[in-house]
Amino acid sequence: MRLTVCTMSGAGHPLALFICGCYAVALGVHTGVCCVAAGRDTGYYVAAVYEHQLILSPNPRALTSRKQALELMNKNLNIYEQQVMTAAQKGVQIIVFPEDGIHGFNFTRTSIYPYLDFMPSPQLVRWNPCLEPRRFNDTEVLQRLSCMAMKGGMFLVANLGTKEPCLSSDPRCPRDGRYQFNTNVVFSNNGTLVDRYRKYNLYFEAAFDTPYQVDYITFDTPFAGKFGIFTCFDILFFHPAVSLLRDTGVKHIVYPAAWMNQLPLLTAIQIQRAFAIAFGVNFLAANIHHPALGMTGSGIHSPLKSVWHHDMKHFTGHLIIAQVAKNPQGLVGTENTTDKMDPSHSEFLKILAGDPYCERDSQEVHCNGTTRWNVNAPPTFHSEMMYDNFTLVPVWGREGSLSVCANGLCCYLRYQRPTLSKELYALGVFDGLHTVHGTYYVQVCALVKCGGRGFDTCGQEITEATGLFDFHLWGNFSTPYIFPLFLTSGMTLETPDQLGWENNHYFLRKSRLSSGLVTAALYGRLYERDFENQGQGSGYRADGPELA
Repeated sequence: MRLTVCTMSGAGHPLALFICGCYAVALGVHTGVCCVAAGRDTGYYVAAVYEHQLILSPNPRALTSRKQALELMNKNLNIYEQQVMTAAQKGVQIIVFPEDGIHGFNFTRTSIYPYLDFMPSPQLVRWNPCLEPRRFNDTEVLQRLSCMAMKGGMFLVANLGTKEPCLSSDPRCPRDGRYQFNTNVVFSNNGTLVDRYRKYNLYFEAAFDTPYQVDYITFDTPFAGKFGIFTCFDILFFHPAVSLLRDTGVKHIVYPAAWMNQLPLLTAIQIQRAFAIAFGVNFLAANIHHPALGMTGSGIHSPLKSVWHHDMKHFTGHLIIAQVAKNPQGLVGTENTTDKMDPSHSEFLKILAGDPYCERDSQEVHCNGTTRWNVNAPPTFHSEMMYDNFTLVPVWGREGSLSVCANGLCCYLRYQRPTLSKELYALGVFDGLHTVHGTYYVQVCALVKCGGRGFDTCGQEITEATGLFDFHLWGNFSTPYIFPLFLTSGMTLETPDQLGWENNHYFLRKSRLSSGLVTAALYGRLYERDFENQGQGSGYRADGPELA
């Protein structure tokens, strides 16, 4: 599947048109290559992200020389430079490249060493590598990136491997006498090294060290104010992704990633957009393009609209360019709600206001109220989704009210369907510690299309659907950190009509889907419970910001 689209929700908001060989249709969806309209609005800046089809080492575990490593990296850097020059012609002011895009992945600690640049601390040293190439040894990659930023006249964000020597007197110093970090670097439009971020939440990356302290990195720009930065797997943890936003001046995030998609809940574009909506920020995400490994999905996301690229069929890189609001408008509240008090929403509010007492048995939820829950529904069932044991109930009929509970979390769904399809949908709940490919505690309410007609297919990875729903989805979450994951047929991102808290329940509301529903989920993170199994942690502290 290959898809690059620009979407916008809320007719009352002006859409910065991304037109260059694109065309607009009535629903405000654009297909093809998204570029920037002529005439720059002073309320916007121009950003680019590049999804890179990287050139990999044929044997990353084999030892090689610095010269051979540079030959490989320069092939990727040549592609980067071409994209910078293309972006410069479109007036781009900041460009983001993906994680691992220069050197690749699957190295050992020893085999990656020739690919590492020396990294001086930008807090201690002011340096323009392009103008001072001989100041430090082993900085050829930094020099090329600096010159690209200068030549293109734009801020540039890229990811590379770096090395920092350490002394034997340092109790944390590795035996080989150096730290090796997965590092993002930021260059200004004159090529100066502005700052660097060393990845904190490594994803099984044996070649790199975890920094002893978290880097909380923000940088200022003359065109849009303050940006924050983190990398890939960091997005699922409190530090630095959430704690970075304690700085209320951060309105924009740059995000290099090498993300392997996993449906139905954690594809790259899903979590990118969810973060933008949850925190009310602009999110500039560049992912690696490697379909064989499930890697694709980049975008420029705001709370109200997104430009994204997802392509599992073609083996080519892709440049996305868009105008981005300097002050993003949040979704939560009335900003994105045109008919807030329609009958279905009024009924929803009455249900929550009444908070009817419910008794649960193995088959149904019995409530002392007007709403009848799980009427004519079969018993709940269990199925594996995202390697977790979800409790689910099938979604049948043209309309209904369903509830399903696990541990302390209860999820509720009220729905109407304009037309019925033969597909099986289910409402699922999970409240527990996720322990596969990382350890972290989640609370999830999810309405998903199943892979087939059997209950055991619920949770399978699917991308196409025809089922349409008008619905409210909500749950009694015990965390303020909730990410709305919303995907329709053909890997299309949808925008909720409304999100928010009502009577200690968090809800998502949507009507008039543009295509069949694949996933609508509320994905809650309980960072303080990540250590219950002594797993890979977030270093949670409770003094961070809450989601809007």
